[in-house]
Amino acid sequence: MDFASIQTIGGICFVLLIIVEIFFSLKYDPELYEWKDLAASSSLGIGSALIAVFTKAVTLGFFFVIYYFFNPEVNGVNTNILGYTAFGWAWYTWLICQILDDFSYYWFHRANHEIRFFWAAHIVHHSSENFNLGTGVRNGWVTLFYKPLFYMWLPAIGFHPIMVMTCMVIESFWQFQLHTQFIPRLGWLEKILNTHKHHYVHHSSNLEYLDKNHGGYLNLFDRLFGTFKDLNESHKTHFGVLHPPGSYNPIDILTHEYRDIWKDVRTAPTWKAKFMYIFGPPGWSHDGSRKTVKEIQREMKRLNYESQDEMPTDIFKHETEVVG
Repeated sequence: MDFASIQTIGGICFVLLIIVEIFFSLKYDPELYEWKDLAASSSLGIGSALIAVFTKAVTLGFFFVIYYFFNPEVNGVNTNILGYTAFGWAWYTWLICQILDDFSYYWFHRANHEIRFFWAAHIVHHSSENFNLGTGVRNGWVTLFYKPLFYMWLPAIGFHPIMVMTCMVIESFWQFQLHTQFIPRLGWLEKILNTHKHHYVHHSSNLEYLDKNHGGYLNLFDRLFGTFKDLNESHKTHFGVLHPPGSYNPIDILTHEYRDIWKDVRTAPTWKAKFMYIFGPPGWSHDGSRKTVKEIQREMKRLNYESQDEMPTDIFKHETEVVG
């Protein structure tokens, strides 16, 4: 079975699960879906799926080129340029590859939040003010073109391209199903896996939750690199982004942050400032008129606020106006 067939089957499964959740929500949470928002998410998902047919084919070819360049055949055996035999197909090789895939996903996902040019592509996924399986297919199109760069090291060190691509597909399926509110906490698995409640946090626009829980299916790397945050169920959770596109038009959703970047670059006083407006963190400004997520969270900590719910209205309003 080729990857196009797998993607087709996966797409059908995604649609069926969304339909099931819609019917389930009619009884248990009628406000879970907003129809204009779902239409926008569906349009973006269809576009992403069509583009992915091309990008996945190119990615697989790209990975094969890297694999054979760094692991040329020597006496009939693919041997890494460092002298060891390229990895085979044993079960533990699959396990290691899947864990390293999650490591790659973590840094890809974290970069999407901490580098503004990447955030302009990824903000599409976060721009919905609803958290449901429909949001799970609301994907940015530009991310499809640079995502493979975060995984290219895997075939370079000796993992077969088919194995790497398969692990990426498994990761995508796991990520999709995280976008539901109907799955309860998973007990001791919460210590290991990136669960539905953890991804719930990731999609929250609460100031204390911003830029947290970047993992794919593990929360290991979030815990290791200091970006893990558990859900405090006593606090009200809001979804979306602090500066939404204000439109259900897919083109506006796809491009609004790029337009904002261009405005900042045009008015930046120096070349360094122009560079930072593109590749610095979202919220960076040359004159301090806006704040990054890290700056605003440091300010919350300094003022001893654990949650935006604890902040006086005037302070919260000020902070959300200046954050990028």
